[in-house]
Amino acid sequence: MGVQSTTALLRQAEDAEDAGASWVPMIVIALGQAIMSYNVAALPVSLSGMVASFGVPPTTVATGVVMYSLAVAGFVMLGAKLVQRFGSTTVFRIVVVVFGSAQVLMTLAPVAPVMLAAQLLAGLAAAVNVPALVALIANHYKGQQRATAVGALGSARAGAGVLAFLIGGFLGTFLGWRPVFGLLVLVSAAVFVLSFRLRPDPPRPEVKVDVVGVVLAAASIVLIVFGFNNLNRWGLGLAQPSAPFNMFGLSPAPIMIVLGATLLQAFIAWTRRVQAAGGTPLLDMRVITSGREIAALTTMFSVVCLEAMLNFSVPLYIQIVQGRSPIETAVAMLPFNLTVFFTALLVVKLYGRYAPRVIGMAGFTLCTVALLWLAIVIRNDWSAPVVMTGLILFGIGQGALVTLVFNVLVTAAPKELAGDVGSLRGTTQNLAAGVGTALAGALLVGLLSAGVLRAVADNPTLPAEVRSQVDLDSINFVSNDRLRDVLARTTMTPEQSDEALRINAEARLRALKMGLLIMACLSLLTIVPASRLPAYRPGDEPGGRRA
Repeated sequence: MGVQSTTALLRQAEDAEDAGASWVPMIVIALGQAIMSYNVAALPVSLSGMVASFGVPPTTVATGVVMYSLAVAGFVMLGAKLVQRFGSTTVFRIVVVVFGSAQVLMTLAPVAPVMLAAQLLAGLAAAVNVPALVALIANHYKGQQRATAVGALGSARAGAGVLAFLIGGFLGTFLGWRPVFGLLVLVSAAVFVLSFRLRPDPPRPEVKVDVVGVVLAAASIVLIVFGFNNLNRWGLGLAQPSAPFNMFGLSPAPIMIVLGATLLQAFIAWTRRVQAAGGTPLLDMRVITSGREIAALTTMFSVVCLEAMLNFSVPLYIQIVQGRSPIETAVAMLPFNLTVFFTALLVVKLYGRYAPRVIGMAGFTLCTVALLWLAIVIRNDWSAPVVMTGLILFGIGQGALVTLVFNVLVTAAPKELAGDVGSLRGTTQNLAAGVGTALAGALLVGLLSAGVLRAVADNPTLPAEVRSQVDLDSINFVSNDRLRDVLARTTMTPEQSDEALRINAEARLRALKMGLLIMACLSLLTIVPASRLPAYRPGDEPGGRRA
């Protein structure tokens, strides 16, 4: 009892000593997070502009999000070791320059492959930046200030999403999508200049890089994300004609997912072996030593996956299906993004009153109710109060959960593992974002295709000779105007064209409703791992685990 009292007094003294630490470094750290989050959030709001500029389907633009998330998730653990070896401040400056260079390439991209390459480069920079930000927080703040800084980091992520939709919507409508990303070049330069206000972080040359671990981690994540991203294109079970190869007639997509999951297990086993032998593992497994940390990772993956699915589905429907402008998309998504921003900032105030377990379960309950509500009430008017209510409810749950689970991981680990916590957060969030975006695309297109095929097969107005003139093997989300242009090149009568438009419109809305319902089921299931989050309130947690 005396040891615990002494530990508590030492903590109070440490908190009091650092209570007056300057918040100027946090501004720089928050901007470092904001440029990454803005980049990802700007892609959906620029969807229609890129589709028109590159002449590609919306799922190709969504692959940009997948490429970015893939790079971060696959190499963020390597990034954490680079941060430890060379120091967080030095590494932060370098990656900001690389990220800015990627945005130059993004702004000038003449074709879609160059855009994808730019997002891949930005993702590689972010893979190092994510753990650097966490290490910078640990280097500048302690105690309650550190918890507040973690909340501010979550708010910066959400706030950048709000700005991306507002700025991206305005610039995308009146100037085009390229200035949306050109702005990031200027902000990256400003962040580089401001980074000289950060406290130097001494390098640790004794830190080694586990090459085998890097290969296993990167290969597993690449296989998983690429598998999900190509489920619809290559086939869920049997291989489609567009598949690059097949294995006894089976699609390579699910095989890649299974192989990736197997390699992920091999990575965990290898990491434990290296750590047991006294080596330096790619990820220090002490950051996930209990069921509480595993529960935090599971809930983090689920909520980010749900956010990515919603952020792809809503702009897809507004811009591609309804043919509205980017600024109209921004207005429709504004309630959601603002709610996430303020909730991520304010949820820290609840930590002293409610345990993480209570907040987590309440957050997923809100998300489930919101998604069910949206599935029921959604029609074609995204500005309707009933729809905005659902988006706001989801924003409250999502904003609270992302900050909460990250805070659980940070407060459970000692300061020297801050980089590992950052890499684990980056891997989980970006793997979830990549999988969520890819899954949303495959799910919605699959549901749309199934709905259209079922409707036209039983429709006497569209006989077989008419259906044969339309490629029903590559159904995707298109606007009514685009579909009219396609149908005009067939021998369809005006009555048959109107019927085809009606079928497509109904199938699109039904696919969205079913997609939201599936997302609600996923949110409901995640209440189970959320119930395993810590039951303590700050100040009651075991003293040996808090930095």
